[in-house]
Amino acid sequence: MNLSKVEARTRLAPRRDPYWQRLEAGCFLGYRKMTAGSAGTWLARSRDASTGKQLHSPLGELSEHPAHARFDVASKAAREWFAHLGRGGKARQINVKTACANYVKHLAGAGKLQAARDTEKRFARWVNDHKIGAISLQKLKPGDIDTWRRELASTPATPQDKRRAPTRPRAASTLNRDMTSLRAALNLAVENGDATSDAAWKIKLRPVKDADRRRDVYLDLNQRRALIAKAPTDLAAFLRALSLVPLRPGAVAALVAGSFDKRLSTLTIGKDKHGQDRKIKLPSATASFFAEHCKDKLPTAPLFARADGSAWNKDAWKYPFKDAAITAGLSAAATAYALRHSTITDLIALHRLDTLTVAQLSGTSLLMIEKHYGHLLREHAANALASLTL
Repeated sequence: MNLSKVEARTRLAPRRDPYWQRLEAGCFLGYRKMTAGSAGTWLARSRDASTGKQLHSPLGELSEHPAHARFDVASKAAREWFAHLGRGGKARQINVKTACANYVKHLAGAGKLQAARDTEKRFARWVNDHKIGAISLQKLKPGDIDTWRRELASTPATPQDKRRAPTRPRAASTLNRDMTSLRAALNLAVENGDATSDAAWKIKLRPVKDADRRRDVYLDLNQRRALIAKAPTDLAAFLRALSLVPLRPGAVAALVAGSFDKRLSTLTIGKDKHGQDRKIKLPSATASFFAEHCKDKLPTAPLFARADGSAWNKDAWKYPFKDAAITAGLSAAATAYALRHSTITDLIALHRLDTLTVAQLSGTSLLMIEKHYGHLLREHAANALASLTL
């Protein structure tokens, strides 16, 4: 059977079973013509040498190509699929959107439910409805990834207040997070055999270097006190907690009364970017503060609640924080995250706590602590060298 000629395909009688042309041993290109006037659809067939089972892959109508070119296009796609199988890939082809959905399921299955939810939202915003989402992994090219990356980089960042139109340019660090999620999904597809090469994205999804700039907005102890004094009562308690322990604002907002063990003065941090539960032993004064806010609360109630009893979130604290910061005469660049930065800075620069312990307390890696705060150790090193003077 020769399917390469348009005239030959036109003369074929309509039938349910495909017409097959052998491309190589055990590998065939098929053409199915269901009605006399249809364009017909293409498919590939390969015999699994280990099981003897026939494997199939649909290639589509290829109607976007001229009729005389469809055989060559179909042959190329079929040979790519045969090569994919030869490298150990799965017979069924999936697209980028499905690979992303599989990654979300993988995160959820590993118990990383919050990460799964966040990643699913990220894919819904930037991948699923983009044309890249419909591309088969076996057809994915570096140019497809490059186009997606450039378009995403030029998209304004989503404001925290969803009622406002996006105007702020997307930060390189935000782009990195979006690319990291897609890269992880595609790499998982390789592990699962849905793809057999990462050539399409290995280079194009490399993170932007030095995107995570050092946090330079530092609030000293008096500034933190002034900020807390100018904040509403419910926000003040939340900000004081951020000033007492070096946690991310989101981690403090997620604390519930049951997170604090009054008997052991131990705080369990269960929701954090770090991804794993960890426990912190609190000093007596800090423990008393936490115990006071646990009083008369159910274990599942927010430890630091808003005035209406609901948990804090970034949209809820952003503008009240800005108002308090302005009233306290602080930098306009100050954010709730600045409190975490300030407490970490003090632990290292003033209290000379080693970076490994700071990393454990703050729920981040030693590498990140040394990257952002290593400059604070220079004076410690100079003083240590001075002690060696003969």
